[in-house]
Amino acid sequence: MLRCGSIDGVSMSFDLIVKGGILPDGKRADIGIRGDHIAAVGEHLDAPAKETVDATGCLVSPPFVDPHFHMDATLSYGKPRINASGTLLEGIALWGELKPLLTHEAVKERALAYCDWAVSMGLLAIRTHVDTCDDRLLAVEALLEVKREVAPFIDLQLVAFPQDGFHRDPTARENTIRALDMGVDVVGGIPHFERTMADGTRSVTELCEIAAKRGLMVDMHCDETDDPLSRHIEQLSYETQRLGLQGRVAGSHLTSMHSMDNYYVSKLLPLMAEAQVSAIPNPLINIVLQGRHDTYPKRRGQTRVPEMLKYGIRVGFGQDCVLDPWYSLGTADMLDVAFMGLHVAQMTSPADMRRCFDMVTTQSAAIMGLEDYGLEVGKKASLVVLDAGDPVEAIRLRAGRLTVVAAGIVVSRRDRAHAKVAFGGREATVSRRFVP
Repeated sequence: MLRCGSIDGVSMSFDLIVKGGILPDGKRADIGIRGDHIAAVGEHLDAPAKETVDATGCLVSPPFVDPHFHMDATLSYGKPRINASGTLLEGIALWGELKPLLTHEAVKERALAYCDWAVSMGLLAIRTHVDTCDDRLLAVEALLEVKREVAPFIDLQLVAFPQDGFHRDPTARENTIRALDMGVDVVGGIPHFERTMADGTRSVTELCEIAAKRGLMVDMHCDETDDPLSRHIEQLSYETQRLGLQGRVAGSHLTSMHSMDNYYVSKLLPLMAEAQVSAIPNPLINIVLQGRHDTYPKRRGQTRVPEMLKYGIRVGFGQDCVLDPWYSLGTADMLDVAFMGLHVAQMTSPADMRRCFDMVTTQSAAIMGLEDYGLEVGKKASLVVLDAGDPVEAIRLRAGRLTVVAAGIVVSRRDRAHAKVAFGGREATVSRRFVP
């Protein structure tokens, strides 16, 4: 660690120093930033700086990362109506009603509004699926514009997503390829929504072949159902190995695994690990959407996160939806996602809770292939100062984001959350922070 403001006798100065923060590993360090990259990390950086952020006693983390979102639908809640049943299938039907009413301007305006929310919450990397089952490809064009406009602050990846089925929809194949030609980054799919299991298997094979030919990543909505016989993740893992796509493929949702036979899962998880296929559960959404046909006990649908981790499978939690046909809540807060994920997965040991923090930061960044991410020298100078002392406390509190820095620029600030209380002759200043 650098302990002074010079290297080999050459004096240093910074554009920005973040002072006195606690890194996710528990070490205290100052972070010196020059331009849009981190220039130094160490104790007591005494070099001059144009701007200083006091992070004393606060957690300083790399930005939050959402590896699964639907920005074309976000903030559309209530248009043209509300999802009365709360089911996945009614949400898809409702989105089908909304699609013809979309305008380029409205999609872009809502997406940019969400990006403002995201920046305020320290969420600076998002992978968003965009529906390609619309011959106009209106949402694709709008989100490509959004991607260019927010590029200085947010890493935005687009996934070509044939929402109505790559084979089920008559023009989905053509439109998905058109979207990729327009510059969409990742190949998506939804095999469990095809008309038959065989069509779903065929879609996985063809979409992976398209990705391999183009040198792209793959991220499929896979087995988002309560049906334990929906097993397209097996085919996805097979195609990943056959086509040499290891490390570039993710299966999103994987909720059928919640209901699968344990013996079959004992075969499936090693296959996923061998193929280096990542998993992206979406806790907030799937515990709402799944189990709607159940009486009691009701399934909650989150895939087998602890078991995946034991096999070395990379897992990243996604937000999925905010105020749209599928979900009536949400605030762009990835700590909400981690909080719910650890509850549903029963990951409550200190080590497990820290892993849940990693699932909305470093692990999701790795799934997205963000090579310039992190708090090391030479990485992009993007970080968030949290009103918490460590990752576990950050999740417990869904801690306030005191300062957000994106590519070396302070883009959001807020005050610490304190309350003045007075009752029964008592007066106190209360913070939710707690040091045992």
